[in-house]
Amino acid sequence: MTTRCPEAEEQNPAIAPTEPPAPPGIDEPTPPEPNARPRTAPRWLVLAVLCTSLLLTGLDLTVLHVAVPSLARDLSPSAPALLWIVDVYSLTVAALLVTCGTLADRVGRRRVVIAGFAVFGLASLAAAFADNAPQLIAARAALGAGTALIMAATVAIIRNVFDDARERTIAIGLWTAAHSVGTTLGPLVGGALVENFHWGAVFLVNVPIVAVVLVVGVRVIPESRDPVPRRWDLPSALLSMCGLGGFVYGLKQIADPSGLTPASAVVGLAGSALLVWFGVRQRRLRHPLLDLGLFRDRRFSAGALAIFGCFGTYVATLFLLTQWLQQAGGHSPLQAGAAVVPLAAANALGAALAPWGSNRWGHRRAMAAALVAFASALVVFVVAGNSAGYPLIAGMLVVAGFGAGVVMTAGSDLTTGTVSPHRAGEAAAVQETSFELSAGVTVAVLGSVLAISYRFAVPPPPYLGPVDAASVGESVGAVADVRRHLSPEHAADLQVLTANAFDHGVRVASAAGAAVLLVTAIATAVLLRTSRTSG
Repeated sequence: MTTRCPEAEEQNPAIAPTEPPAPPGIDEPTPPEPNARPRTAPRWLVLAVLCTSLLLTGLDLTVLHVAVPSLARDLSPSAPALLWIVDVYSLTVAALLVTCGTLADRVGRRRVVIAGFAVFGLASLAAAFADNAPQLIAARAALGAGTALIMAATVAIIRNVFDDARERTIAIGLWTAAHSVGTTLGPLVGGALVENFHWGAVFLVNVPIVAVVLVVGVRVIPESRDPVPRRWDLPSALLSMCGLGGFVYGLKQIADPSGLTPASAVVGLAGSALLVWFGVRQRRLRHPLLDLGLFRDRRFSAGALAIFGCFGTYVATLFLLTQWLQQAGGHSPLQAGAAVVPLAAANALGAALAPWGSNRWGHRRAMAAALVAFASALVVFVVAGNSAGYPLIAGMLVVAGFGAGVVMTAGSDLTTGTVSPHRAGEAAAVQETSFELSAGVTVAVLGSVLAISYRFAVPPPPYLGPVDAASVGESVGAVADVRRHLSPEHAADLQVLTANAFDHGVRVASAAGAAVLLVTAIATAVLLRTSRTSG
């Protein structure tokens, strides 16, 4: 979520609104509640607490990417389990964000945020000391639940604390930037920690910061509720969570060396059916959990689609490249984290210049061109692969990051700017869910492509027994263990074979990502072709 629309988040009921829907053009502050703390509360200290928490949640979205090779050597997870470790965090946030927003409206936003801090801190401890893949997956899911609780209420708290419109705009801008900074610093911080400590340090570093935030937050964050909270549709919440979980489980099992079993296929199909049921139910409910009617506007659909395709590929590119730099390029974790910094820096620049580009050429041309530029950068990497020097890689990262920044900012503008003011919160709910859901689903898809391509590209060396050959074919993380009991000559040969196979897998996955971006560019251009305001 490197770019978001502050105006949308300011009114986002999915992140917990402070007011019932108002007529178009009216934006009145929520009246003070009997149990609310005085408005003279140290509002900038409140903002500092919330920004710190958002920086941590952004950090956890990407900090694990450079730690994957190290934890893979220690925990020896299967290919599907490794993908679950990486993206169960964002999938959990996506599944719980709207539900937690409704919960915060009802029981109190301060309570929900404080609970989120506590869950996030405990989950960080559990993740740092996980002994196996299932424990780490469960801990990462708990981290996602804590993040959803925190994000669901923070903007509403900011609205409640900052009465002045100008100050509120600044506060929301700083809040958004905190998450972006965390996402950007994730690979660099993770690389530094993994290189000097155990991989669990990427989680353990959260604990003392959360402890301080928790103590200060309890004292300074004021309580507030929605005087007319939305109805919480429990069946819809369960359908969305179970459906998403089943669908992604079936998708990840394709990457398993044993293939898609009948049981996993049934779970995947059942999850897909539940998602369809969820959609049907939303169309029938008078007050749906997610209003699908927003997608009747072609510009809104184009913005949501562009965010989904672009942000997901952006996060997946970070994941793929940090693995590639270590497994195929021989970089240390810190070097890998530093090497992808141009991607994030260019993303910030693209986001800053996106409004200028959209005004000059229109959303249609600006977004389509940026998507094609992002795809072209991935194609350059696919062609060059392991033979590419870092200057070429850095140039590719700059183009990819800049294009992603333009698309995500312009897409956010479309999703929140094409609806009436009193529905801006609903639009932003879809936008937020698109960000988180795309990160989880795209990493699952491209990660599965990587695992399958790697497995088929590894030749069975004659000097390996059946057990070792199976381990090497299942995951590149097993190579280090296998090499320990080989002769130096065979160990060196195996390292080269598996590095080349991993390079092949990342290039195939990058080609799939480029195809996703090109399809997204075409679909966006088609959806916006009749809009006079889109170019």
